[in-house]
Amino acid sequence: MAVALEARALGYGYPGRPVGRGLGLALGAGDVLCVLGPNGGGKTTLFRTLLGLLPAQAGEVLLDGQALGAMSRGDVARRVGYVPQGHTAQFAFTVREAVLMGRTAHISLFATPGVADRAAADRAIAALGIESLAGRVVTELSGGERQLAMIARALAQGARALVLDEPTASLDFGNQVRVLREIRRLAAEGYAVVFSTHDPSQAFLAASRVLLLAQGGAVRQGTPAEVITGDNLRAVYGVEVRVAEVDGARVCLPAL
Repeated sequence: MAVALEARALGYGYPGRPVGRGLGLALGAGDVLCVLGPNGGGKTTLFRTLLGLLPAQAGEVLLDGQALGAMSRGDVARRVGYVPQGHTAQFAFTVREAVLMGRTAHISLFATPGVADRAAADRAIAALGIESLAGRVVTELSGGERQLAMIARALAQGARALVLDEPTASLDFGNQVRVLREIRRLAAEGYAVVFSTHDPSQAFLAASRVLLLAQGGAVRQGTPAEVITGDNLRAVYGVEVRVAEVDGARVCLPAL
């Protein structure tokens, strides 16, 4: 299996404030890694380091076998797409215009998008089934619609690895399901996907592997069934949780 995104003995954090160390992970085509952990556990810091937005404090990150530190920002953007946490639209671009911005990594500084760039944006919109939103203004979309538009923008980059920081946060139940469905569909098409969430049940629905973080350290990494247990969730979140099976699907039930 070709590895799209890899971390080796990774240390990450901020100047004078290490967050995590010794982390290893590897994702190939079709893999979905769900990152779980409490607020302040280091999820976003890890993501920013995997993307090269923060320098690694130790170890290294590789994209398609190449060291991230030796790559230009354009090279990184062509290999991995990013949907940040809590994206808020500030300008009244249409969805098609917003998605077209994902082509920036393929366009020289003073050039304008060409026919190929517009075709790539249209393909990304079609891939997510949001053609009906293409002419809508991003600031007028619901949270779920806007999140799908941002995923389409990441796809338009042409990257085969995606990093999604809490893509279901603040979405209603229906829109959460739509985003998780798209994660599964993208994996089936050969994308490597990393996403974070505060709902461990979502890992059972969409992930092939889980990384459980606490205070920056990897508590456990493995399949959802291996990692998401009552004991592990109690250790990380400090609450009693029962993992139950309902109609063949596993869910996490907190004891109130």
